[in-house]
Amino acid sequence: MPHPHLWPALIGAVLGFALLAWAAIWLVRRWPRLKHRWWLVAALALLEAIYWLNIYAWLVEPNMLVVRRVEIVSERWQGAPITIAVIGDTHVGGPHVDGARVERIVRRVNALRPDLVALVGDYANGHAPARQRSGAEQQEILGGIASFAMLRAPLGAVAVIGNHDVWYGRAEITEALQSAGIAALWNWHVVISHAGRDIIVAGLADDRTDQPDFAAALDGAPEGADTIVISHSPDPFVDMPRRAALMLAGHGHCGQVSIPFVGRPIVPLHNPRFACGLIAEHGAQLYVSAGIGTSILPVRFLNPPEIVLITLRGARARA
Repeated sequence: MPHPHLWPALIGAVLGFALLAWAAIWLVRRWPRLKHRWWLVAALALLEAIYWLNIYAWLVEPNMLVVRRVEIVSERWQGAPITIAVIGDTHVGGPHVDGARVERIVRRVNALRPDLVALVGDYANGHAPARQRSGAEQQEILGGIASFAMLRAPLGAVAVIGNHDVWYGRAEITEALQSAGIAALWNWHVVISHAGRDIIVAGLADDRTDQPDFAAALDGAPEGADTIVISHSPDPFVDMPRRAALMLAGHGHCGQVSIPFVGRPIVPLHNPRFACGLIAEHGAQLYVSAGIGTSILPVRFLNPPEIVLITLRGARARA
């Protein structure tokens, strides 16, 4: 059964197809009288193109999944290379993401065999708190998060909380992540060991609902250790400390829609230059994932859902 938010698109697809078919038949039958009115053919062709582009954006691309492989070389990274799988913005319970799809994503990530998995927030869809949701919706969201327990990576999985998760209930989402064996970081860090060196993975509070605090997140962390920061939003990158080599983020879905020669019409960030992909500033690097799900409108165009597999290495290792 389609998600309720997709019914308008499905009904529109059927009605639109019927209308275009009728228009085409009408034009063919009257072609001897209308063949000099080229604008009728052009108008029908334009409507046909708009129709199929909408079908693609509403029903096809949001269900795709690509693996984006990225190599990042950092002067600030001193240890051995590390591979990190990034999963962001699943929005479980939304039109295109249910628990079964999360399980498929987890299996795809496991097949990539990353050293570490980073979950960058917005696991829940919608804006309402848990108490205002049906039991079935709560079960679907929490069940989707429980699927992350199947992630297999030698260094484990770490997570931050997104704004949609806070609206749903930060305590409930944190508990669900912890029950899945995943550290949910809120202005705090964990220390992991990789190839004989300590790595700090610091997670920030969501900047839409609280205050990211690098000092608190790194308080007590060993000096000289390689450092990665995870943040739901990329906006805190402007304040990232020099000790950190890389920030991983999501939140904006890379705008969800990308129009050729125009760009991304809507980017819900204070710093639109952090919209998508790899950004380097002042020796530090940021990677922003397009994520998995959708928000506001359940559409994607030239911006498919993605798993990002990052290989992070130091400049010396590259040499």
